[in-house]
Amino acid sequence: MLTALAIRDVVLIDRLDLSLGAGLTVLTGETGAGKSILMDSLSLALGARADAALVRPGADQASVMACFVPQPGHPVMELLAEQGLPADDEIALRRILGRDGRSRAFVNDQPVSVTLLRRVGALMGEVQGQHEQVGLADQASHIRLLDAFGGAEPHQAATRAAWQEWREAVSALEAARSASAAAARDEEWLRHAVDELAHLAPREGEEEQLAADRRRLQQDERRAEAIGLALAELAPRDRRGPAPMAALRAASRALQRLASLTPPEADDTASPALVALERAEEALGEAETLLTRLSAEAEAEADPKRLERAEERLFALRAAARKHALAVADLPALLESLSNKLAVLESGAVDIVAREARAEEARKRYVEAAMALSAVRQKAAVQLDDAVRRELVPLRLGKLRFHAEISPLPQEAWGPHGTEVVRFLIATNPGQEPAVLGRVASGGELSRLMLALRVVLTVSSPIPTLVLDEVDSGIGGATAAAVGERLARLAHRIQVLVVTHSPQVAARGAAHIRVLKESACGGTATRVEKLDARTRREEIARMLAGERITQAARAAADALLA
Repeated sequence: MLTALAIRDVVLIDRLDLSLGAGLTVLTGETGAGKSILMDSLSLALGARADAALVRPGADQASVMACFVPQPGHPVMELLAEQGLPADDEIALRRILGRDGRSRAFVNDQPVSVTLLRRVGALMGEVQGQHEQVGLADQASHIRLLDAFGGAEPHQAATRAAWQEWREAVSALEAARSASAAAARDEEWLRHAVDELAHLAPREGEEEQLAADRRRLQQDERRAEAIGLALAELAPRDRRGPAPMAALRAASRALQRLASLTPPEADDTASPALVALERAEEALGEAETLLTRLSAEAEAEADPKRLERAEERLFALRAAARKHALAVADLPALLESLSNKLAVLESGAVDIVAREARAEEARKRYVEAAMALSAVRQKAAVQLDDAVRRELVPLRLGKLRFHAEISPLPQEAWGPHGTEVVRFLIATNPGQEPAVLGRVASGGELSRLMLALRVVLTVSSPIPTLVLDEVDSGIGGATAAAVGERLARLAHRIQVLVVTHSPQVAARGAAHIRVLKESACGGTATRVEKLDARTRREEIARMLAGERITQAARAAADALLA
């Protein structure tokens, strides 16, 4: 329910803080005192369209904050959770309106769009004026209200689930048809691409493995070449020059001849050189032996044919990837995708027939659920018509006819709410064709009709706070008393705030607020005061007698209050 309303700089209100309680709260005051300003302010906080004219003259901006305390499990909690907003025990809706007409919205001090503020506000409160009946006059709400009145929620849930199942089956069928049609258009290319890729048979991670093998084989080949070159230098095959080993041996023989020619008494200068040549010959022989062994090993590891095969495979994979404009790593997935499309083409007709059957079965289940829901609605509509009719007579609306109309929809308009549309229709005079609620009744008639509907439908609505502006316009006596009695009855279930000029209605309030307009400091301002038992008696006497309050008026007020 609405617990507090804080208004700043709205028209004639510079600063107003109002706390509210449960039950029926009545607001009274002279015409023009500013009661409608309170209604407009609350509407602004609930997300109504902003009007720069609401900003008090001389102020830069107006602001309104309305605080609500919802019941546990109220739908507003789910909405706040969906939007990632804090869902405290108290929900504060705030609207700031600038002089330029631009406004900002907040929920629990978090900035939100005006659209979201309006969605939250629609769940927390409803403001109805004589010429602005929003909640019940909104045709979109009629089907929900009738279902709640008739206890159709289980059937509604079953219909919604069947609708979802049918939509999913139809979507799957349409997707299969689209895939089959696309595959049929590309059949020739598709078969060629699948054959080509299947012959290539790309594997996951193959490019990296081939590249690594290629680098290793290239390194083995270069190693074998280097060893071969070194060995060739030790034993050249072209014989254009002496081999190093042969040169060393020839040098040794020459020095040995020199030694034989040297006299014994002379110094042997050739022996050291001969020893060095022998050592060089041994080292060279060892090097040649090692290189020969390394050459054999390198030739065994180097495999030119394997390198050639790796390169051919790698280049073929990369060429295929370029052809299809993707990475080599994506070729296996492409083959699988194209193969699936080809399979769809080849088995598409059978699959489509099966999907058509599933979609038709889902449609039948939806229609069955919708028909069961419709039967509940038809029964609820009759009960609602009777219940509203009983409420209209005491409200001096006995000639007005109310009818909850249920009309079938074409199949393309079917939805999760069923196969029909619900409209609340009224006819204000005998013989008149019923028309959509809100288009034919006068302001006072429509307000009283809305009251009758609210009394009947309150249990069906999650809205905890209802605000009515002059629901008693143009009536008095027994009719006003009937309005007051119904407001009091309605207030047992939800919080009701009503702006009234009727003493019979005012006397029914659990709380009474008087709205005053005062002149001060060269200006005019609206203020409110909560009335106690004595001041309330005086206010109701004033409403009965006018400016001059008599003892008879006070006695009449006592009778009403009693």
